[in-house]
Amino acid sequence: MKNLTKIEKNWILYDVANSAFVLMVSTIIPIFFKGICSASGISDSDSTAFWGYALSISTLIVAFLGPTLGRLADEKDKKKKYFLFFLLLGCLGCAALGFSFDWISFIVIFIIARVGYQAANVFYDSMLTDVTDDERSHIVSSYGYALGYIGSCIPFVVAMAIVLLGSNFGLSSQSSIMIGLIITALWWFLLSVPLLKNYRQVYYNHETEKQNFIDVIKGLRHTLKKVKNNKAVFYFLIAYFFYIDGVYTVIEMATSYGYDVGINQTQLLLALLLTQIIAFPFAIIFGKLSEKIKARKLINISIVGYIFIVCFALQLDKAWEFWFLAVCVAMFQGGIQALSRSYFSRLVPKDNSNEYFGLFDIFGKGASFTGTLLVGVITQLTDSSTMGVAGLLILLIVGLIVMRKVPNNEADK
Repeated sequence: MKNLTKIEKNWILYDVANSAFVLMVSTIIPIFFKGICSASGISDSDSTAFWGYALSISTLIVAFLGPTLGRLADEKDKKKKYFLFFLLLGCLGCAALGFSFDWISFIVIFIIARVGYQAANVFYDSMLTDVTDDERSHIVSSYGYALGYIGSCIPFVVAMAIVLLGSNFGLSSQSSIMIGLIITALWWFLLSVPLLKNYRQVYYNHETEKQNFIDVIKGLRHTLKKVKNNKAVFYFLIAYFFYIDGVYTVIEMATSYGYDVGINQTQLLLALLLTQIIAFPFAIIFGKLSEKIKARKLINISIVGYIFIVCFALQLDKAWEFWFLAVCVAMFQGGIQALSRSYFSRLVPKDNSNEYFGLFDIFGKGASFTGTLLVGVITQLTDSSTMGVAGLLILLIVGLIVMRKVPNNEADK
């Protein structure tokens, strides 16, 4: 951390900021949602499916918005403006979740909050090309995920303490969770201020100033043609679509799945908190390893790790198995996410980074949509969460196969 520049640290700090929301989405929020559903007479399998659908809908919205917004934000000094808009949307949505009293309004507000979070990340990820150079991109990206994991534990522990101990101070369960969500939203916004204050857009497309919607669509068609002709970018995006599907779905559905197979809420939350703590050093380790081992090889190793994780999850029915699974996820999730982001930043032209990261986002979020929808549909059809999770194996294996087809390129150096 000593060798990082001020703007690199500001950029990394945003990972700490938004990771608090990610952790809440993986832990308290789905449990709270299941409680609301249970009170409404909705079965566990149906609530799991509805949660998957909510994740899918928010993802699909951003998948469609991403490339268009990305191209618009490649204009001079536009990136930060779009980033701020969606940051505020996400923070306000997070705070508003605590005020919802039925499962339908909860789902609607959650979708709005998650769209804000995901759309802000399109611009945040593309800022990597502005805040650092190619030689430092892997380690800076890895530090972002690493500190995000450990930093997000601070507001999470405070929120958990309020939820668990709130009744001692006369707080209802609803009020305790409301306070926890407001704390998370404030943490998210306040830690974003240094980046908002100091970030300056270095790279932008000189040919995209004052575009109308038709110009944007034409530009996207042109970008897609360039991607098709760039075999490294093309094959990586296809591989990314499949393998990140498994990663995102495991992260987002873990709590709901563990709940369905009989793991109690306390064990779930503590195990997932452990995941954050262990993921911190492993994300940094992967960043350091990228200085000696090609990032593409490390990504392949992580995909194999996730294949093992999904296979093990199929027979999960004991608390210790969920803890073991949490540790395994922690070992690979930071590395594969951080290196995928920085590897792609090396593949694309910097003047069009936002536009390309819009495509990166549509492939990543499209995969997340596919994975959560797949789990939701299969779970409802079979009335078994285990069968839903099993479908992810195909996607991970296809991702591994396609990743091996990515030709050698400058990003491998």
